[in-house]
Amino acid sequence: MNRSVIELLQSHRSIRKFTDQPIDNTLLRQLISAGQSAATSSNLQGVSVIRVRNPQTREAMADLAGGQAYVASAAEFLVFCADLNRSAVCCEKEGQQLADGMTEHFMIATIDVALFAQNVVVAAESEGLGICYIGGIRNNPAKVSELINLPKNVYPVFGLCLGYPDQNPELKPRLPVDMVLMEEEYQPVDEQLLAEYDETMRHYYHQRTKGKLNRVWSQDMSALLGKESRPHMKAFLASKGFKMR
Repeated sequence: MNRSVIELLQSHRSIRKFTDQPIDNTLLRQLISAGQSAATSSNLQGVSVIRVRNPQTREAMADLAGGQAYVASAAEFLVFCADLNRSAVCCEKEGQQLADGMTEHFMIATIDVALFAQNVVVAAESEGLGICYIGGIRNNPAKVSELINLPKNVYPVFGLCLGYPDQNPELKPRLPVDMVLMEEEYQPVDEQLLAEYDETMRHYYHQRTKGKLNRVWSQDMSALLGKESRPHMKAFLASKGFKMR
């Protein structure tokens, strides 16, 4: 695949249908190694990746994620976890204790996970693989943690389906660069650009669903952020040692 890195990044789509072709184990380990090469705050390396291959566990994960069948059918399903457990062991080894529940520690581990995973994704797509992030595992993070035996100071951030694509979906339009890139200071939302983007998304949804969906981005955001979302997460994180102080 001779695309430039920029072209590769701009061609990203979520893939939800995969062929039966397995991913070579050597390639998978290379992808994880590429993830490890991502930036990491203070060399924390606060990431663990659980490779889930047991079919029963996969099926359970698919159900917990809201019935996303491709969690069970993708060639690989990985759970990316923010991990302060290794650091806690290091603290004990040096006669110290992990400062429990620090918000900054939670943030840097979670950011590490995002950077690591995106490196894996870009590397995977450069090899012709397709991916789909699965935030739905946070629907029931306690059960997910139980299924993969996560200890204190480790929590599942998201899952990732990997496999060879069996579909070719259209690119989903993103916000105009001029709405995202700001000069010197934060700028108010440009209502005209927002209206134009809403119409772009309306056309995209109309084409993708053959006229069944008439929706715009502003409506998506209202539906997403105009209500509570996974309110159980705060108590769950506290139960795993992430108390946010």
